[in-house]
Amino acid sequence: MRVSLSTDSITNTKADLLIVGVRSLRGDRDKTFGAVKKAMGSGFEGVLKAEGFEAKSGQTLKVPGRGRIKADFVLLVGLGSGTPTERAARKLAIRACRAAKRQKSAALVLPESTPEMVRAATDGFVTGVYRYTDYKTGSRRPKGGLKSAALLVDDKKRGDLRDALNAGKIVGESMNLARDLVNGPPNDLNPLTLAETAKAQAKEHGLQCTIWNKAQIKKAGMELFLAVNRGSAIEPRMIHLVHKPRDSKGKVVKADKKVCFVGKGLTFDSGGLCLKPGKSMLDMKCDMAGAAATLGIALAAARLNLPVEVHAVIGSTENMTGAEAYRPGDVFTSLDGKTVEIINTDAEGRLVLADCLAWARELKPDYLIDHATLTGASMVALGPRRASLFCNDDDFAAAYGGAAETADESFWRMPLDEDLRGMLDSHIADLKHTGASWGGSITAALFLREFIGKGTKWCHLDIAGPAFIDRTHGRHPKGGTGFGVATGVSFLEGL
Repeated sequence: MRVSLSTDSITNTKADLLIVGVRSLRGDRDKTFGAVKKAMGSGFEGVLKAEGFEAKSGQTLKVPGRGRIKADFVLLVGLGSGTPTERAARKLAIRACRAAKRQKSAALVLPESTPEMVRAATDGFVTGVYRYTDYKTGSRRPKGGLKSAALLVDDKKRGDLRDALNAGKIVGESMNLARDLVNGPPNDLNPLTLAETAKAQAKEHGLQCTIWNKAQIKKAGMELFLAVNRGSAIEPRMIHLVHKPRDSKGKVVKADKKVCFVGKGLTFDSGGLCLKPGKSMLDMKCDMAGAAATLGIALAAARLNLPVEVHAVIGSTENMTGAEAYRPGDVFTSLDGKTVEIINTDAEGRLVLADCLAWARELKPDYLIDHATLTGASMVALGPRRASLFCNDDDFAAAYGGAAETADESFWRMPLDEDLRGMLDSHIADLKHTGASWGGSITAALFLREFIGKGTKWCHLDIAGPAFIDRTHGRHPKGGTGFGVATGVSFLEGL
């Protein structure tokens, strides 16, 4: 998708589809709509009435331009009567992408010519046209879809608007990369190919990249991580990417803050010996969505050259049922030194994360953040469209929540309830890795907290619901959504 800035007027814009957000059908209250109404001439009000278009939030109406304006079609999108926001600009772009059938080009009338609006609309267009078509062949490949979009602004040479467009493009493309990884079938997307993808992307965008094989993971003492891998015929990989900011001459400069993101990278989760039911297993290619988000955030940080040192640590394996698969009742020693009794082999993600968090804390980051499709309990508590946010620092939690609002992603802070910590006590080891069925997302977070060390500001994001959805909703398509990338970038930009 090519997105550009334009100073063309509403009536003179040449595009297959002109998108106009409408707050009021009265031209004196909504000047943009008033201009469209005047240009479309007599009969236009009758069309609006016949179609029941009242400018209510979410309403859409697509009408031919009839030669009254240069665009072939006009898409009216109701915004409601509130003050236009960046979310409205993003919604307009996404609605346009979904409304376009045979149209290839679009022009969007922004509610306001601000950098925030330009950035939101650009990422809306880039993500709105997303389709996963890698395994469609011949005539079965989808046809149509927008190829280019122009944002109508007051001055297309403004540097702040051009920078905003570039930022929106980068964040959108990083989200789409994460979506591609999540949607990839597990016979092709496994720990080895995930590592190769990370390596190639790091090389292209100037990040440092280190990949550990099974022998190196074992040498480091990451027994919990390796326990999960025991039943798989495919080796695990630990991936470490680093972005360091650079000056205008390309020289690395010291950053004031260091942030480490850790991602769960289970490229397929059968449940291990505690085997999942068939229906529950069908979408378990998505169990590496935390790794995909982590990779997307790091790549966006590098492409934007954010003035923050960013580390991405990904633990990737399959959880399978081979002859050497780990068992309920086994005890393993973590990298942290704590011994852990295995209760349920389908609670594997927290074992991988525990060792990766213990390793990442030695980087001494100012903030440590993990993304994981960790528990169904999070979805029971919050539904499929909102992620759980656990945090051990109030200011950190507030900052991350604010970043989510800016990014138009939904999180809800959950408690690290100390009353439930006793559920993790084991009679034979230092810890059990699961508690009772009640409060499952909380006890999972409490387990992870055991491995972050003292004094670490840590945030655990259980993205099990919104990382992979069964139908289009809001800004997200069916399947992999890239959830978490936009919020992570927004948080980094706010430091």
